[in-house]
Amino acid sequence: MAEAGSGSPSARPGRLAVGVVGAGRVGAALGAALAAAGHQVTAVSAASDSSLARADAMLPGADVRAPQDVVASVDLALLAVPDDVLTDLVHGLVEVDVVRRGQLIAHTSGRYGLDVLEPVLAVGALPLALHPVTALTGTSLDLGRLSGCCFGVTAPEALRPIAEALVIEMGGEPVWVAEEQRPLYHAALTLGSDHLVTLVAQAGDLLRQAGVTDPERLLGPLVTAAVDQALTAPESRPTPFARGDASTVAAHRSVLEVSSREAGAAYVTLARLAADRALAAGALSPDQAESLLDALAGPAD
Repeated sequence: MAEAGSGSPSARPGRLAVGVVGAGRVGAALGAALAAAGHQVTAVSAASDSSLARADAMLPGADVRAPQDVVASVDLALLAVPDDVLTDLVHGLVEVDVVRRGQLIAHTSGRYGLDVLEPVLAVGALPLALHPVTALTGTSLDLGRLSGCCFGVTAPEALRPIAEALVIEMGGEPVWVAEEQRPLYHAALTLGSDHLVTLVAQAGDLLRQAGVTDPERLLGPLVTAAVDQALTAPESRPTPFARGDASTVAAHRSVLEVSSREAGAAYVTLARLAADRALAAGALSPDQAESLLDALAGPAD
């Protein structure tokens, strides 16, 4: 499947008939990436108007079918559905007897590993967990985003070469995640990305309250630089928490208590975590840390 070949991608050995269950942003993007690698995306399931439009734009030529009919007709079924739907979907596919021995069944969930695919393993199918660690749009822009993108991959030992080949063919880089560590892996990614989005959006709201008409101009360079530093030297950033600037922290708490209690509560929680990390790294003395934590523990002025 991963061997290099000459000529068009579809002329390479090991090309698969692929079906995509769920034409959301992830399913459409990964299906298109597999098609670009020469696999044949023959079927897709889509229900809403937006998913039908994505299927038409990203997976041209694929027949729109019910999920069970998609899986019944392909070598590789890619289950790209929300986490809360995945378990019932897998059980339902097995119950209607469309999963075959030797068929590849892959899901794209970050939360789950192989446990959720135990029903397909029981009938002899080959389970894979392939989670792209990036934000996808469900448009042609995603093919560029998948280039060099890490995938959190969990697979049985015997299937590792297949999982690795599929990820590399989509332009990605496999990062192996142990089955028992999938929940922690996914929680970490959510904390570092989804919660970051919420924090930046909340900061923009507060800046508008402060009279800044275009907060994105302020936050864009600041957040970009902060993320770069967080990924290279997280304890070196000169924040009020790393400096032990208790009076500044107290002033922040005071104004947030008036402007947004929700933002204030988030500020206190994250500030305590930042203070703990600064103390552990030696950036704060014990006395500075105590003053800072006192400012966070006491009532806002």
